[in-house]
Amino acid sequence: MPTPSAAVLHDLHRRMVRIRHFEENCGRLSEAGKLPGFLHLYVGEEAVAAGVCATLSDQDKITSTHRGHGHLIAKGGDFKRAYAELFGRSTGYCGGKGGSMHICDMELGMLGANGIVGAGVPIAAGAGFAADYTADGTVAVAFFGDGASNIGAFHEGINMAAALHLPVVFVCENNEFGEYTPRDKTMAIIDIASRAEGYGMPGVIVDGMDAVAVYEVATEAVARARRGDGPSMIEAKTYRYYDHHGVVGLRVKYREESEVEAWKARDAIEHLEANMAKAGIQSLEESQAVQDEIAAEIAEAIAYAEASPMPEPETLADGLYTARAEPPLPELPRGDRKLSYVQAASETVGQLMRADDTVFLAGEDVGGYGGAFRNFAGLYDEFGENRVVDTPISEQAIIGLGIGAAVSGLKPIVDIMFMDFIAVAMDQIMNQAAKLKYMFGGNAVLQMTITTFGGAGLSGAAQHSQSLESFLCHIPGLKVVSPSSAYDMKGLLAACVREPNPTILVGNKMLLGVSDMVPEDLYEIPLGVADIKRAGTDVTLVSYGRMLHECLGAAEVLAAEGIECEVIDPRTLQPFDTETVVTSVRKTNRAIVVHEAVRFGGFGAEIAAQIQEEAFDHLDAPVGRIGAPFSPVPFSPVLEAIYLPNRSTIAEEIRGILGQPAARGAA
Repeated sequence: MPTPSAAVLHDLHRRMVRIRHFEENCGRLSEAGKLPGFLHLYVGEEAVAAGVCATLSDQDKITSTHRGHGHLIAKGGDFKRAYAELFGRSTGYCGGKGGSMHICDMELGMLGANGIVGAGVPIAAGAGFAADYTADGTVAVAFFGDGASNIGAFHEGINMAAALHLPVVFVCENNEFGEYTPRDKTMAIIDIASRAEGYGMPGVIVDGMDAVAVYEVATEAVARARRGDGPSMIEAKTYRYYDHHGVVGLRVKYREESEVEAWKARDAIEHLEANMAKAGIQSLEESQAVQDEIAAEIAEAIAYAEASPMPEPETLADGLYTARAEPPLPELPRGDRKLSYVQAASETVGQLMRADDTVFLAGEDVGGYGGAFRNFAGLYDEFGENRVVDTPISEQAIIGLGIGAAVSGLKPIVDIMFMDFIAVAMDQIMNQAAKLKYMFGGNAVLQMTITTFGGAGLSGAAQHSQSLESFLCHIPGLKVVSPSSAYDMKGLLAACVREPNPTILVGNKMLLGVSDMVPEDLYEIPLGVADIKRAGTDVTLVSYGRMLHECLGAAEVLAAEGIECEVIDPRTLQPFDTETVVTSVRKTNRAIVVHEAVRFGGFGAEIAAQIQEEAFDHLDAPVGRIGAPFSPVPFSPVLEAIYLPNRSTIAEEIRGILGQPAARGAA
């Protein structure tokens, strides 16, 4: 490869100096007590970020690490906005919502620093998927440390990129320490790049203290990705001069001073300056002038940040959700056409994909098989493998694929077969999908839908039968729906996919074959609006999913005894329609919440609390709660039958709250 031009060398030098001055000043400000929160300095590793980012355009995407302002500055980040963010000011990149570990610049394609080790790897795969999907010629780069190569998300993400042949470059900044533990104590290999071969991609090792060498290997890897030849990995052997975390003056004794000094003797900036001077490209005096110029910019930026206002208290929740710009589709009458629960799901996804070519479907077995429950049957035949994507069995990577694609402008529907497997992907759901927009100060759109099926009844036992909706409803940034009929499935699924925020649709496995009258045209059921499935005057029953049908069955039984139940289906669990429920309770004066999840700590407890807070003076009895016992779901059909609430147990609870005698033969 020919020696880089003088223009490239000037560019590499300026990028590294910008990072060094920014970071050194961050350390001094932190040491002076002026910067809140955690600080991870990038000093010493500048050649890696500069060498890679010099090969990228503003449209190319990067994901970063907790040491991410080095990557931001290398990508062309603004000093003033960056310092303002680290000071927690409203003029910062994220309005003070993200800070050091979550700083981003979406306009520069910098998809955020990330406080979770390795989490950016599957997101970069998603950004690469979007680049491949739109054929826009861009690439994605994932920066990560040597410690991240031991994280499951790393392996899932690079395998996903390799399996789908995506334009992604994985850059390992191997500084030989995962926090304070040396690399040789955490892995049995010397070269992390050797792992690339196992995933079917090339891996190259480069001196991470040589910006020119990094630029050369990055140029080749990025060109390979742009050509459509797939992903590759670069391992840059580098070193951080300061501790994993902390300020300039703070040292933890975990490495010898002589080791640090030996790496400093190879300093990338000093060596490039010396080589440029020797080659007559830029004298040492000219290099010093660049240093002085950037130092002046830094001083101005710090003054700007310190003078900037703090966020106003009323902006606390700003940026959590994106307001919907387009009007919702109108809800339609049911008509006279019958579809099953899963047929409604498949039809809806097909109609959404026909209407909008940025909508795609990805997940395990969603292609030729049509999904584990045939809820996507027929879609692969119509749309092909580019829009109905069979993925590896990699739940973290599936969600990461959706996140990266969504922040890149697509509208993914990603499927997690069983709700139990949500737990496997919880970091990508909870710490990434739900929080990125907020941490980025609202400067991102994550229009993505996660579909899954929960619930017991098929003898799936403890790991394929859980109802975990309360976990999801507790996470700000997500919206969660639970359709109980084919009609609701279609309307809620359409609303989720058209909603400009991360949504999760939780289906129920025992409703797969339940049929209902469903309009053929596309329509929406507004999120956050409950439905009164049966009117009544004596007690309010609140339930969703399969248990709604058990409540309706109990209401039928009790109607013959003169007890009229009002049955409410929330349909959307987050945001929850408290008003409809409270209005009903003020009429009936009694309430029972029913779900098949474990009763203790279940979502019913939150509904009961809302009722207590809003309608306490109207209650003639405590709010009742019915759910499963505090036990995993059993395998035996006999045990599973008694584990789940049913119409008989619900009816008995209602009689008790009304002070009625038990019905003869009631369970």
